[in-house]
Amino acid sequence: MKKGLSRREFVKKSSIGLVGGAVLLSTNAKSYANIIGANDRINIAIQGLGRRYSGYIEAIARKESNVRLLYLCDVMESQRIKAAKKFEKEIENKPKLENDFRKVLEDKNVDAVFIATPDHWHTPAAIMAMKAGKHVYLEKPCSHNPKENELVVAAQKKFNKVVQMGNQQRSSLEAKEIIKEIHNGIIGETYRAIAFYVNRRGAVPVQKKVPVPEGLDWELFQGPAPRRDYTYNTWDYNWHWYGWDYGTAEMGNNATHELDIARWALDVKYPEFVEVYSGKFQYKNDGWEMYDTMEATYRFPNEKIIQWDGNSRNGYKKFSTGRGTIVYGSQGSVYMDRSGYKLFDLKGKLIREKKTKGDESSVALGGGGSLSTRHAVNFFETIRGKQKLNSHIAVGAVSQMLTHYANIAYRIGKSFEVDENSGRIFDRDAMKLWSRIYEPGWEPKL
Repeated sequence: MKKGLSRREFVKKSSIGLVGGAVLLSTNAKSYANIIGANDRINIAIQGLGRRYSGYIEAIARKESNVRLLYLCDVMESQRIKAAKKFEKEIENKPKLENDFRKVLEDKNVDAVFIATPDHWHTPAAIMAMKAGKHVYLEKPCSHNPKENELVVAAQKKFNKVVQMGNQQRSSLEAKEIIKEIHNGIIGETYRAIAFYVNRRGAVPVQKKVPVPEGLDWELFQGPAPRRDYTYNTWDYNWHWYGWDYGTAEMGNNATHELDIARWALDVKYPEFVEVYSGKFQYKNDGWEMYDTMEATYRFPNEKIIQWDGNSRNGYKKFSTGRGTIVYGSQGSVYMDRSGYKLFDLKGKLIREKKTKGDESSVALGGGGSLSTRHAVNFFETIRGKQKLNSHIAVGAVSQMLTHYANIAYRIGKSFEVDENSGRIFDRDAMKLWSRIYEPGWEPKL
């Protein structure tokens, strides 16, 4: 690193050499210590102040992170005020409150952004941020559709920024430990993984046209999505279930996490075949417009299989816990969740159990805990060139495709084959849903 490099130049250049998640900087720890000091902090902004942002507070507030929160951005005024009061108790400076994310990106002092908006904003916002020279922590799902998956990965390569996907279990020390052992053969040859999720979500209101709530910028909320009238209770979380304009259903909302662990453990990429059984079976007359029950099967090369079992509104716990992943091998099995793992022999005897020392919520909305904190800190330290990303966007996007495949299969009502190398779907009807219709002028472009 050249002598006299400014803080701004350092942060901008720190992502040079990112290839497939590896940081190839040659600066060693000793020389780095001479560069980064009290004034060399990373300036950040958060876009989206709903349920998820509180998971970043601990990482931002810890002194060792050496970051400064410059902006809190949300299209709902009450969210901005609420978040400001929450951060007021944790940090010394007072961040600016902003409605329009584009204005945040105009500030050259901002080095990195956390994007925790509704799903339809994720990829467009990430690309806008990278174009503006910002590093990105991108919440799951990293894309609203397969085409955006391709675009966000291509943008990272083009603009050479640090882009961490927010599937925080990738930062679990216990998950890293046991998956490394799985890859080294501790349960023999792996062949199957079951990922599952159970929740007790209740009925949601039937949509009806009402005035836009006070303080909500409905135009900016819609952003890349086609314009429509505001309907009751859309902005506050229920956008997840009110059609495909904004949300990606429970697959994009929660299945992302467990399917990522399953794919990681089996060491597979794209499947060869996808089939689903799904439907809306609870509260049939309410406003929920998507499936609330989903069983998806992904068949991979070498006779490996991942199965998803998701129940959004039936609280019966078939697997005794609310969410997790079970990996089967020729010599044993492993159960994993956010609390740790259990290793079993072929007879089902518990051989080893390891629990995390942190506190990451299981099926609760939003939340923080050690995994979220560790994931955000990993993002900061990768920007500085001291660590490698735990969930590089190029890796996270492959797992995200599994959720898109299931959603597409549900929407077209049939199974389909997939190119195991490119991830493209062979079915013409399925490929019609590869992308989406955007509001003119909002199409994500590199």
